[in-house]
Amino acid sequence: MPFLAKWPGKVHPHSTTPQIVCLTDVMATCAALVHAPLPEEAAEDSFSFLPVLLGTDEEQPVRKDILHQTISLALAIREGPWKHLDHQGSGGNRYDRGELLPYALPEKEPDAPGQLYHLERDPGETTNLSFDYPDVARRLKAKLEQHKSSGHTRPRCDRETRRRTGGEPRNTRKEGTAS
Repeated sequence: MPFLAKWPGKVHPHSTTPQIVCLTDVMATCAALVHAPLPEEAAEDSFSFLPVLLGTDEEQPVRKDILHQTISLALAIREGPWKHLDHQGSGGNRYDRGELLPYALPEKEPDAPGQLYHLERDPGETTNLSFDYPDVARRLKAKLEQHKSSGHTRPRCDRETRRRTGGEPRNTRKEGTAS
């Protein structure tokens, strides 16, 4: 899904980026914007995309992957063009009846343990590639399990990384001094 931003004098008009961002990233971005500390235990899946907005750090990806949660609380992971879902079906939409029935897709890989899609080639997620790219499916499944077991995707890391991702204020000030 596209993310649009307008910030005269800061965001270059008509600029684009291949970076991936998520709605959860707004928290860390706002914290970085106002130089507010973001505790490690808060916004566990939020990364600041302020450098992307400002066009100052296009070299490094803000985040390597994104977790998505379905209406039924099932999870998926996106990395680059790949999206892996650790479940079958839509994740909660009821395509078997009512208004959504005309949009139901036949399950092409009913024996697959999950779903794998290449979003650049198949943005409609119509062809499950789990059996065609088993190494990608296994790698993303392992990453998803790692994120689930840790309870966060934002790394618990050094001060510089926390500052860059919204975990620390840019200008550390001593206790009792004005900002």
